[in-house]
Amino acid sequence: MGTDKQPRGPVFERLPLTERLWVLRQLQDETIGGALLIVAAAIAFIWANSPWSDVYFEISDFEIGPAALNLDLSLATWAADGLLAIFFFVAGLELKHELVKGSLSKPAQAAVPVAAALGGMVVPALIYVAVNATSAQGQVSGWGIPMATDIAFALAVLAVAGRQLPVALRAFLLTLAVVDDLGAILVIALFYSDKFELLPFVGSLACMFGYWLAQRARVTTPLLYVPLAFVTWALMHESGIHATVAGVALAMLTRIKEDPGETEAPADRLQHSLHPLSAGFCVPVFAFFAAGVSLQGESIAAAVQNPVAIGVILGLVLGKPIGVLLGAGLTARFTRASLASGLRWLDVSAVGLLAGIGFTVSLLIAELAFEDDSLEAKAAKIGVLGASLVAALLAVIALRLRARSYRALHETEERDEDQDGIPDVYNENRGLT
Repeated sequence: MGTDKQPRGPVFERLPLTERLWVLRQLQDETIGGALLIVAAAIAFIWANSPWSDVYFEISDFEIGPAALNLDLSLATWAADGLLAIFFFVAGLELKHELVKGSLSKPAQAAVPVAAALGGMVVPALIYVAVNATSAQGQVSGWGIPMATDIAFALAVLAVAGRQLPVALRAFLLTLAVVDDLGAILVIALFYSDKFELLPFVGSLACMFGYWLAQRARVTTPLLYVPLAFVTWALMHESGIHATVAGVALAMLTRIKEDPGETEAPADRLQHSLHPLSAGFCVPVFAFFAAGVSLQGESIAAAVQNPVAIGVILGLVLGKPIGVLLGAGLTARFTRASLASGLRWLDVSAVGLLAGIGFTVSLLIAELAFEDDSLEAKAAKIGVLGASLVAALLAVIALRLRARSYRALHETEERDEDQDGIPDVYNENRGLT
């Protein structure tokens, strides 16, 4: 190890033009979705603690669906298992783009964001376990809760306080979240699923194989794919493995490379068409049902003092930025890479703080880790909500400290004096396009 004596190129350097355009398109949709997410969660929390809380929980617990197929689920469960399957399908498409065309396609470029993401998952989990394993009332089973990053919420914060953050750093945050999503779905599949049923699982795999064959045969009609995706999801749900796993699996089987004459591959086309649905509807609706934590009869102070909440808060607020910074910093040092001009490690720390906004996936794992309405479930959700707000506030402070530098970098990055729609820095160096 460490035999390569030549320093690598700078990390977080300017993106190639095509990748820059793709990233900016993704970030725009996520930012709008983040604002809707925050509004939906706020409404749910206020409603659940209002005199009309019974109505909220009646809506949440209302069951609908065919009982013969074991799909007579509550609206809250449909949101967690059904709508989030669409969210994870879109996340899987983003992951495949990153693996084939984006920042994860080249090992040298992938090393830093992958190490940062892994550090940002492992360190929070270890902090949570340390807190709960040493407490008489601790519950170690919630260790997966502080591992996740909510890219929509994080980008909503960026829209307020860091709109001029260099695109490369915003892409780094997006890549972190995508790798986090993959880690989360693996954790959910392996550790937070119900008892396993083999036959439905085999049936789900058979449907996935059919989906793959259809992709290879260049079938394009949704009349095949929509029913096939639903049956895949339903069988995965029946198998005991969390149904959202089907979303990522189908995404990874979707063709990402264009055929001759195609302007977009199916994966990119699906991602662009489904992303607004995922960010603008699926995730906010899930947040509406998941964030409605009733504190009637209990105090917020009592919930926050629970070791589950303490572990979640410390994991997200401290563990995330520490893990991201350690992973990125050690990997950059090991590969002898340097930061791109104008950036500091404080900027990476700010991204790490943004990654501490867990929210959507953290709330999902909290629901899977603990029984409904249990003290631990409430403490976990309060921890997620509180930690996400604290992490957002600290990230705003960190971003404001560097606002002047970001403004200068942004002006250079966006300057387009010839008004051709392409920033001048790309015309000056055609090799980056």
